[in-house]
Amino acid sequence: MPNANDRAIVTTRVFEAPPELVFDAFSDPGHLARWWGPDGFRTTTSLFDFRVGGVWRFVMHGPDGHDYENHVTFDEITPPQRLVFRHRVDAESPVHHVTTVTFEDLGGRTRLTLEAEFPTAEQRDLLVREHKVDEGGRQTLGRLAAFLDADLFTISRRVDAPRDLVWKMWTEEQHLARWWGPKGFEWLSGSIDLKPGGVFLYGMKGPTGAEMWGRFVFREVVAPERLSYVNSFSNPEGQITRAPFFDNWPLEVFNVMTLAEDGDGTILTLRGGPINARPDERDRFRSHHSSMEQGFGASFGQLEAYLKEVG
Repeated sequence: MPNANDRAIVTTRVFEAPPELVFDAFSDPGHLARWWGPDGFRTTTSLFDFRVGGVWRFVMHGPDGHDYENHVTFDEITPPQRLVFRHRVDAESPVHHVTTVTFEDLGGRTRLTLEAEFPTAEQRDLLVREHKVDEGGRQTLGRLAAFLDADLFTISRRVDAPRDLVWKMWTEEQHLARWWGPKGFEWLSGSIDLKPGGVFLYGMKGPTGAEMWGRFVFREVVAPERLSYVNSFSNPEGQITRAPFFDNWPLEVFNVMTLAEDGDGTILTLRGGPINARPDERDRFRSHHSSMEQGFGASFGQLEAYLKEVG
């Protein structure tokens, strides 16, 4: 794409995931090992210190058998909007290029811009001409898209109710008590503080009598069209706990719920994925997409029944 800086290579892509999930893919070497680099490359990390001034030291293994040493220093970390880091071959070598990554929120989607700035325009042109680094950037973002698609859970449902009413169903405790949760669970109690940083804490009793508690920590509240939050299992005091069914279920799942008007009805779409999660936790989440679809499908069925009841 055209760029005023003739020393830079700029690559842009829109991802079907919110900025928090896209940013999280950069934050852990286990995630980066699954997508960093052009097609056919593998990445082995020996040091990863994700803080301003911290270092990421890794080797990229090319499909031709060559290994490429990399030494990255993080200059700016502003989640989930911006990353800036410097690339060298090693700690003593001059800076090869500076990368700036920006994450633009598109309402549940993300426009990511990757800008690599080189010391001279001649160096940039040489790398494009002889090493196709511009194509390598596009391939890298393609691998990131595949990584995010694999982890992201999405479910959508149209309900025969106006958007303002559906919003109330999601944001008022007296309504949530009538439909939220797995099928067959009994509502115990709940409290909701509907603001960024506020918490929705709720408790339910299962068919066997066992209690289950959970919480939302709200990130965005844009009535009546968008709600984003971090969902976790908890204890009655609202402290994060492990899931009662798996010890490697992610502790935190970031969700974006959007409501779109559709004639007299509303299209509800929920997208979610793990954040701050280990690779095995992400694997566990990914392997249960189908069961989550059934579970949320049943909950949305309860929502539809309740909407008919309240008219």
